[in-house]
Amino acid sequence: MYCLWQTFIFSAVILSGVKAGEITEDSYFYGESPPVYPSPQMPGTGTWAAANAKAIALVSQMTLEERSNITVGYSTDTGCGGFTGSAPRLNWPGLCLSDAGNGVRNTDLVNGWPSGVHVGASWNRNLTHQRALQMGGEFKKKGVNIALGPVVGPLGRVAEGGRNWEGFSNDPYLCGQLAGETVAGIEDAGVIATVKHFIANEQETNRLPDGNVTSISSNIDDKTMHELYLWPFADAVHAGAAAVMCSYNRLNNSYSCQNSKALNGLLKTELGFEGFVVSDWGAQQTGLSSAEAGLDVVMPSSVFWGVSGGNLTAAVNNGSLPESRVTDMATRLVASWYQMGQDQGFPAGGIGMPADLTVPHEAVDARDPASKTILLNGALEGHVLVKNTNKTLPFNKPKVLSIFGYDAQAPPDLNPTPPGVLGGFALGYESQLLETWSPFASGIVTQTAPNGTFFTGGGSGACTPAYISAPFDALQEQAYQDDTTLFWDFISGDPLVNPISDACLVFINAFASEGEDRGGLHDDFSDGIVLNVAKNCSNTIVVLHNAGVRLVDQWIEHPNVTAVIFAHLPGQDSGRALVQLLYGVQSPSGKLPYTVAKNESDYNADPDLPEGEFSLFPQSNFSEGVFIDYRYFDKKNLTPRYEFGFGLTYTTFQYSNLTVEVVGNTSYYPAGPVISGGLAGLWDVVAKASVIVENTGSVEAAEVAQLYVYVDSVKQLRGFSKVNIPVGGRVTVEFDLLRRDLSQWDVENQSWVLPAGSYEVLVGSSSRDLPIQAELVIEN
Repeated sequence: MYCLWQTFIFSAVILSGVKAGEITEDSYFYGESPPVYPSPQMPGTGTWAAANAKAIALVSQMTLEERSNITVGYSTDTGCGGFTGSAPRLNWPGLCLSDAGNGVRNTDLVNGWPSGVHVGASWNRNLTHQRALQMGGEFKKKGVNIALGPVVGPLGRVAEGGRNWEGFSNDPYLCGQLAGETVAGIEDAGVIATVKHFIANEQETNRLPDGNVTSISSNIDDKTMHELYLWPFADAVHAGAAAVMCSYNRLNNSYSCQNSKALNGLLKTELGFEGFVVSDWGAQQTGLSSAEAGLDVVMPSSVFWGVSGGNLTAAVNNGSLPESRVTDMATRLVASWYQMGQDQGFPAGGIGMPADLTVPHEAVDARDPASKTILLNGALEGHVLVKNTNKTLPFNKPKVLSIFGYDAQAPPDLNPTPPGVLGGFALGYESQLLETWSPFASGIVTQTAPNGTFFTGGGSGACTPAYISAPFDALQEQAYQDDTTLFWDFISGDPLVNPISDACLVFINAFASEGEDRGGLHDDFSDGIVLNVAKNCSNTIVVLHNAGVRLVDQWIEHPNVTAVIFAHLPGQDSGRALVQLLYGVQSPSGKLPYTVAKNESDYNADPDLPEGEFSLFPQSNFSEGVFIDYRYFDKKNLTPRYEFGFGLTYTTFQYSNLTVEVVGNTSYYPAGPVISGGLAGLWDVVAKASVIVENTGSVEAAEVAQLYVYVDSVKQLRGFSKVNIPVGGRVTVEFDLLRRDLSQWDVENQSWVLPAGSYEVLVGSSSRDLPIQAELVIEN
């Protein structure tokens, strides 16, 4: 057991059934990811000092066996996704872990929150924090110590990525800002936030080993790593994240959960991470190597570390592993528990969360009445209006509305299923289910969710709603109030259209799930519904519930398609929010957190597959560097259908009077000690900008003012602010520019640097609508 335990699963093993020219030994890749040892001890500084001291005091009383035991997971009869070992002798209870970043999953009496991509489309820091605070409260009431979210990886390098919808944006700055707010909100509620998936987990295809084939290797250069993929993790760590989850993929041909450069080097040394690293479920591929590389906790159990961590204990006793490493693993976990105040009055782990919801169980209502407003506002603000010809919207008491498309009505089933039954991953893949179909069982993912309105994506990131307000439900209620006559057909791909319809609403969606990448970015059936309705209805409005990028060029220029809304994944208040927008009770305020291309081929990357000499060791070379999404479109001079940051509303805005000034130390290198998130100097404000935004239209609405800076010749988002402006109102919007916002990574010196020179600053309403510019001069 010991020899298997300490070596790579695939290390130096000649694989059978190989083809000529295939690489058959992983020793071929040795050295591609530089080693960083030993694993740093928990710093225990700043706001972590008190928790660290308490943890040291408690862990010092634990035997080696107890310290080893709390680092491994074990099965439980609750609905917790995992449970750490405990130390009953010292009254340390062990910790409940549960999915996910979009709310408590697979239980009852909780809310179904807007998903990550919907939050990203809101561009609203404060609302993001409120959502997280409420979600954290629900986790706590259910006895969940560790919430397995938020997601900042995948970032969105691959447009077809199956889990892109769980994260906030394809841009590291926007993603990082909202991740920081989410971490702070969850942890303000007393629950540990787990930032995942560390790192470069950019596709679902080949994410896990399969027979002789290893997981995909994300091959990234040092500069790209720091300036793109590590960026949002730094924001989350700076916000106080107490846990980071390492991912399934390999990074530069070393599995992420045993990659010492990533865990010991980037995370625990450069970012000064104080918390613990937990594996994704089944992501541990080695024993001793993963422990030395910086892995602290393994889920859901560990064949490598052994039952109760017995192999860790044996490794310490035979001199293979320093006892200080096991002590640090335990200290980081216990300190996180203290940091959240979970030693005082925390509910029993997994209370009211049975493993089987079909058997009698205690009813624990985790919902706060105050969450209702936040749920609705969250749903409202993630809708993005991208087309509105001749002010088609908002409606004004139409006489006749026709409603089409499979996405309009609620799924026919929202019911718990027993453990082991397909579809039980949330409460079911409600709008995706066809009898007992599940992408995890079938190995395929359809491009649509045909069984009802799409409100959350598939997999462990799914939310579990208390109810579903479907678009058709809300439209019927509005029709009752307005004396509107409704016609509908949710089945036909070529429905009949009443010729006296004032407008036709077409509801379609774009499904995505953990486990597989999307099969494409549009589908012929849904596009056919739009075209068939539009040929018979001169006022066709399309509503898309989409788990990320969805192409629309098959019908967007049709003269009868007059309005289009990217409705994303709004959670349980989907229909209620949509109707308020359609009827002008609220003005749309969302902006795209990604770029919508005209063609699938316009994007920078597709999921990579095992092929050629690397058919046993699939490779994904991130050769585009930092140029993903809008950066790639800018570099290649590609015209998108809708650019990053784009979104319409029912009014117009004008920008004026942009000013920028240096206000802080602009030395070449950052100063100060390493704090949570990196060198302290990186978080200093070095410049400020301000701009006046005026509402020049006839409706009160919110605008997202966006600030971009050319850093190292790359135009990058470096500020945004969402402000509500009354008709005729003028608001001064201010932006703080941190040192890190203007810095670039110097590979040779292994440091962030701030070169002297002129920095072009641009402000406007999207990444390609930047009407006002200024120059910022940096002197070292």
